[in-house]
Amino acid sequence: MKKITVVGAGNVGATTAHLAALQNLGNIVLLDIVEGLAEGKALDLAEAAPVSGYDVEIFGTMDWAQAANSDIVIITSGMPRKPGMSRDDLLAKNTEIVKNVTEQIAIHCPKCFVIVVCNPLDAMVYTASKVSGFEKNRVMGMAGALDCARFSYFIADELGVSINDIKATLMGGHGDDMVPLPRYTSVSGIPLTELLSKEKIDELIERTRKGGIEIVNLLGYSAYYAPAAGAVKMAGAILRNSKSLICCCAYCEKEYEVGGYFVGVPAIIGANGVERIVELELNKYERAGLDESVEHVRQLVKKVDTLL
Repeated sequence: MKKITVVGAGNVGATTAHLAALQNLGNIVLLDIVEGLAEGKALDLAEAAPVSGYDVEIFGTMDWAQAANSDIVIITSGMPRKPGMSRDDLLAKNTEIVKNVTEQIAIHCPKCFVIVVCNPLDAMVYTASKVSGFEKNRVMGMAGALDCARFSYFIADELGVSINDIKATLMGGHGDDMVPLPRYTSVSGIPLTELLSKEKIDELIERTRKGGIEIVNLLGYSAYYAPAAGAVKMAGAILRNSKSLICCCAYCEKEYEVGGYFVGVPAIIGANGVERIVELELNKYERAGLDESVEHVRQLVKKVDTLL
């Protein structure tokens, strides 16, 4: 049985553990620094197993030794956004948290794959990579999966079609300058550009970019169902070796001329983690948008380097 550790037992972490259990992906360790939090939520999840039909062990702990030799570690711990905050506002505190978590991962789970969920996402993936020293294919972030899910939902809602008919593509950093790609987004194989006007598509793109803060403003705190679903989708692709094409935060060197940063791109995810970056032909407008987004990521990484 595979082993998954979820770091952070808050809304995102607990939901991640629940979704992973529902898919029977493996035994689950839920870990948090708050006494009783992970233990209580893990026990609640375990007691739901007879009703929900999953058959995995779920264990809550404060002790990193319990996470030893995990196949995948999903980092959800970190300060969440509140109304009026951007993802970038979380940089200093979450760099410290991700650094401390990753140091423990490197000690106890030296062969694992790492999926980062906390913000600012691209910079936190970089932090986990630098601190762990792991091969770049073993460290990734879930943002593209989340952003594509939001874009897909808005498209399906606008067109009145099944969400299962939508195949969305999105690139760039997880922020207000992310780059949804309508030309590479389809509805049952029909390009989105054939179904909606440019004005309507632009509205949906803007709502996708602001999708996180829309929920923060409604709830008073960050989203958790969709981010957790994105992380579990990626974990499932690794554990099942499904070779799934998933937009996610992955390391790019020569790809898209990124030059050595973790950014959102379409990637093949399988047993070796990020197995291949899919390079699309971009027009000048898409290219300009990606370059702007990557530059934003570069600036955040520079700030992280001053904190590590």
